Amino acid sequence: MKFIQRLKDKYPWFRFVGNRYVLVLAFFAVWMLFLDNYSYLEHRILNKQLDELETNKKYYQEEIKKDCLEIKRLKNPDYIEKYAREKYYMKRDSEDIYIIEFDKNSPNDSKTKN
Repeated sequence: MKFIQRLKDKYPWFRFVGNRYVLVLAFFAVWMLFLDNYSYLEHRILNKQLDELETNKKYYQEEIKKDCLEIKRLKNPDYIEKYAREKYYMKRDSEDIYIIEFDKNSPNDSKTKN
């Protein structure tokens, strides 16, 4: 006991830190922030996941809207023909289709970049 009394006399802040209520409060704060199943760190990870899922939800809702519009357009026979020609390179019997693809690494592109 004399040791603790000497510490209190030498360091006045030790009287405040040595109080049992302060010790219990500090232990509780450390426990809740770092050690508990519902700790602050765990909440940060879960909030990041939640934000990512909400972003995914918005993206997929926009894609659903685009697909619904496309489905409505595909009910028109003229649009079906246009879609088939553009996406699947279908043709009529009397037509020829030429597909031209541009190479990204063509020599002409390298001259213009310099």
